[in-house]
Amino acid sequence: MKIAFHGAARTVTGSKHLLTLKSGKKILLDCGMFQGLGKETDVLNRSFGFDPREVDMMILSHAHIDHSGLIPRLVKEGFAGKIFCTHGTRELVTVLLEDSAEIQEDDIKYINKRRAASGQPYLRPLYTVEDAQNATKYFEEADYGQWFDVMEGVQAMFTDAGHIIGSTCVHLKVVEDKKETRITFSGDIGRYRDAILKSPETFPQADYIIMESTYGNSLHDTHVTTPDMLLRWIEKACLQKKGKLIMPAFSVGRTQEILYSLNQLEIENRLPELDYYVDSPLSIEATEIIKKYPNYFNKTIQRIMQNDNDPFSFKGLRYVKTVEQSKLLNFQNGPMVIISASGMADAGRVKHHISNNIENSHNTILLTGYCEPRSLGGRLLSGDKDVSIFGVMHEVHAEVGSIRSMSAHGDYEDMSQWLACQDPRQVKKLFLVHGEYDVQQDFAKRLIKKGFTDVDIPAPHFEVGLA
Repeated sequence: MKIAFHGAARTVTGSKHLLTLKSGKKILLDCGMFQGLGKETDVLNRSFGFDPREVDMMILSHAHIDHSGLIPRLVKEGFAGKIFCTHGTRELVTVLLEDSAEIQEDDIKYINKRRAASGQPYLRPLYTVEDAQNATKYFEEADYGQWFDVMEGVQAMFTDAGHIIGSTCVHLKVVEDKKETRITFSGDIGRYRDAILKSPETFPQADYIIMESTYGNSLHDTHVTTPDMLLRWIEKACLQKKGKLIMPAFSVGRTQEILYSLNQLEIENRLPELDYYVDSPLSIEATEIIKKYPNYFNKTIQRIMQNDNDPFSFKGLRYVKTVEQSKLLNFQNGPMVIISASGMADAGRVKHHISNNIENSHNTILLTGYCEPRSLGGRLLSGDKDVSIFGVMHEVHAEVGSIRSMSAHGDYEDMSQWLACQDPRQVKKLFLVHGEYDVQQDFAKRLIKKGFTDVDIPAPHFEVGLA
């Protein structure tokens, strides 16, 4: 059999890994959207590197758009097989894909107005809301910890990745010529000290491992708690500077961690009396879905829920649903906190908030996780003094900060702990995906010291045979 890496290869987004069996059958692991890669992003998302009509089955590790976001386009271009995932993933990905389609349709309208003015042809979105809705009928649910048949000669099992609700590590047993090959795909590995979710689970011995490496050369700060860090920024941005604190945050995972931390501050009587806006219909819907899966929460939050039935709510919290309500926030002066998607600030309502507030030195933009270097969030983090937003240049006068430790991705110690259940001598090859190339090179050296003798960092569209 062979495996080809068509996304998240020496970059962090666009997860797509295609397994081709000796029989010619093809299994796709994830079908993610590239994000935050500047002008290259749209081009990369319009070409899979393979023919969707030839893919027989797909397995989805979790709902985040960089792992699921091109499923509607895959179906639109001819894929007609089953898509296996967990119950939580199916519920989340349904709303995420529709939201992604709505954002694309809105952004294309805005872009096409400018293109029409300069005589350029109109662009089309990658897919529409109707395409996203059509794709959901191909999903098949499976439980954690149970082997299930994918096709003849192939079984799969999910273990909890501890990354977001429903996230999995995917384990395959492939039998060819009476020989069994065991393959593990990590998806995204969560943290062993996550504020909300259970830790990643151990898993059976693998012959081949496809592993994410986003924070392969970083350690998250665990000396200061997330509530304490948030409080420092709120006090500085809102109480001292009397400005707005704008927090780009992914709708699934990051937003809920922020809300949970603010809830903790209220319980401790430390939360400043301000208006806290969640300006993202998707975040609102995702939070309600996540509340339905308390069995995925760790023991700490389950104990808290015995006395607090909603650990994501607190005094001053306001949900913004309509576009009109969102626009009104731009005309409100004075201190406030705005939490809005997307996390890299490259799309969604938060991009408009940054556009309207970035030139005011009283305001603060606080990034709460990983940003692709070429995304708007990445450019702000790198210290750019001028940034283009919707084709208009803005001087950066607002303060820019970050809380990297809030990431739902494990650091190199978390990832090493995830691998601790494996005998390195039995792993024939370990592939590093979902990471920046220089970070992956550092992590590869660390893994070799731990006894993994063959660590590969595949380039985009690289294909290799598995013995």
